[in-house]
Amino acid sequence: MSRVGEGDPNFCPECGNVLPLPGVSESVCCPRCSFCISVAEFSEHEVRSTVVFNPVEESSVTIDDDDSELKGPVIDRRCSRCNKEGMVYHTRQMRSADEGQTVFFTCIHCRFQEKEDS
Repeated sequence: MSRVGEGDPNFCPECGNVLPLPGVSESVCCPRCSFCISVAEFSEHEVRSTVVFNPVEESSVTIDDDDSELKGPVIDRRCSRCNKEGMVYHTRQMRSADEGQTVFFTCIHCRFQEKEDS
């Protein structure tokens, strides 16, 4: 039987499956195989986590001109005025909380704005 200190305590040393978090029972058992380990084996372990944010993608645009600023992710949506692809969008909760958000689209070419209730 392997001990938690010998490998990654998050994974079963027998089959590699993710082990469940220790709970009220006295042992942690792998849901995939028959491996079980005492909760006491986890008592000296410190758990740390890191959050890594994805980098800003190239599909985001910022345009400054004429005192107006256009920011946000660009999607493949055809403008109904100039018929070109590429619109920036943002959402707002315009109605009550139990109803969907309103999505506002702005053309990156002609600045025409459209809205869509979801």
